[in-house]
Amino acid sequence: MTRRREIIALLAGAAATPIMPWPRVSRAQQSMPVIGFLDSRSQDALTDRVRHFRQGMKEIGYVEGENVAIEYRWAEGQFDRLRALAAELVRRQVAVIVASGGPAVASTAKAATATIPTVFIVAEDPVRLGLVASLARPGGNLTGINFYSQELVAKRLGLLHELVPAAKRVAVLVNSDNARNTEITVKDAETAARASGLQIQVVNARTSAEIDEAFAALARERPDALFVGGDAFLDSRRLQLSLQAMRLGIPAAYSGREYAEAGGLMSYGSDVRDAYRQIGVYAARILKGAKPADLPVIQASKLELVINHQTARILGLPVPATLLARTDEVIE
Repeated sequence: MTRRREIIALLAGAAATPIMPWPRVSRAQQSMPVIGFLDSRSQDALTDRVRHFRQGMKEIGYVEGENVAIEYRWAEGQFDRLRALAAELVRRQVAVIVASGGPAVASTAKAATATIPTVFIVAEDPVRLGLVASLARPGGNLTGINFYSQELVAKRLGLLHELVPAAKRVAVLVNSDNARNTEITVKDAETAARASGLQIQVVNARTSAEIDEAFAALARERPDALFVGGDAFLDSRRLQLSLQAMRLGIPAAYSGREYAEAGGLMSYGSDVRDAYRQIGVYAARILKGAKPADLPVIQASKLELVINHQTARILGLPVPATLLARTDEVIE
């Protein structure tokens, strides 16, 4: 009987004892490396690119939620928030920072820490920006991907003129907040326009509301075509831009395939999705022990011309066979 009472008391005590979390799960979470993903735009604008970033990590053996965690920080187009967001990631002591969304993000990350490895993706020369000492031997704690954008302004304008040969006046839409990018885009567009006998009209837009205002002005002035400059903010508004151009019936050329996928007429530029895959590879390699100083900056050289044939038909534009032959993808 005494033994029975002892067993009952033991069971009762066990039932009264609160169940604690399984300790091994907590230890696993604490030991999982963390990547800080810093971007100037919104999460919605980067869904596809982040998917390719994760794909790159997976190629090296890292899967988010399984053996690596990612802390995302989105500036939502408010560049004055970048410094505070970068400081959060530094305080969090992340293993790697990914700086995405333009030179300002990469420069902010560089200023925030000289020790945490940082992988950037920029469309300008990272040496000229002061991010690395050289492309082959970056030095310091930064490396990344340099994809072509600014260098393609003249080529993109030429393709637009080939698609719309009767065009005489072309509006060039830029984000004036991105001063250096705007300066280079306008200069290259004006040089290419003179060579082709085109007139350039520069239009600025820094916010979604200003994009609407810009298109209201274009509706009054009726240019023959629209050239949208490559810019992180404008990229994040690609659906708005594509729909507005379609509404006005203005043939437009853009910097990336995501515009054409959103209904834009034509895009020509670097394969940015593959560039994001490559920064995923670099971030994962650093987690495995590689040092940024030893990882050369990759110059993404894969270019693609994409034409939305359905949009061309809606606009009543016949696409020349010679242009179709050079197109990497035709969206029907």
